[in-house]
Amino acid sequence: MKPLPCARVPDRIERLAALDRLAEPLQKAARTIVPQGSQLKDLFSGTWLGHPLHPPLTDVVIGTWTSALLLDRLGGRHAEGAADRLVAAGILAAIPTAASGFSDWAELREGNRRVGTVHAVGNTAGLVLNMLSWSARRRGNRGAGIALSTAGYAIAGMSAWLGGHLAFSAGVGVDHTAFEAGPSDWTPVYEAAELEERTLAGAQANGTGILLVRSGETIHALSDTCSHRGCALHEGELDGDTVICPCHGSTFGLDGSIVKGPATSPQPRYQTRVRDGRVEIRA
Repeated sequence: MKPLPCARVPDRIERLAALDRLAEPLQKAARTIVPQGSQLKDLFSGTWLGHPLHPPLTDVVIGTWTSALLLDRLGGRHAEGAADRLVAAGILAAIPTAASGFSDWAELREGNRRVGTVHAVGNTAGLVLNMLSWSARRRGNRGAGIALSTAGYAIAGMSAWLGGHLAFSAGVGVDHTAFEAGPSDWTPVYEAAELEERTLAGAQANGTGILLVRSGETIHALSDTCSHRGCALHEGELDGDTVICPCHGSTFGLDGSIVKGPATSPQPRYQTRVRDGRVEIRA
């Protein structure tokens, strides 16, 4: 089965350089409001949840507005109050949803940033239309209220489809180490004599990037691919017993645990040993 023609829409959006005029100042504002390394950044990223925060919040918004739409169309007069409350609930849920999405979007670049910009504009339009709908319903203008919320739902649905493209096609928000297949057998990756004390070193094991850190007699080995956005950790900074990603500041312990976000998934860790003068690792 061939993809629908609309499947090419994100590719076209990625080429719209004119969107950068809107995106660049907005990103600067986002980074000022939610600075990298702040507790607010970790909150909106979902570091505390062990899962990106934005996707489950979008389910609340879309779910309430979907339920309102169904009650408007099928529920009859006795369901009008419930439909109105569901529209209002979706509006309230959209506030933290937008905040978390704004924080995530501040990290995007080039084509993904442009798609994210259209995604955000669509979500904003859907929110405004639902707010106008709720106002019309409160004034007793039910026909206009239903029309406005229906239009808002359609726009928000298209925007959600673009969000799905970012997550499932572009890999924004996924664990970038999820499909790494580290070696199950002991595999040499580095000359032990060349591994300097307290220095980040990058290596390869069967095509998988490995980060090595010597600390006294112990050699630590983690995936070199940051789980957050896929950056190379060996290009970052070693601060005490933590590794700081050079791209967005995610901080991991030498055991792979998350010390500070915006990462939400820990780093895979490997066993190490030294044999015949070479550092060997295995999963």
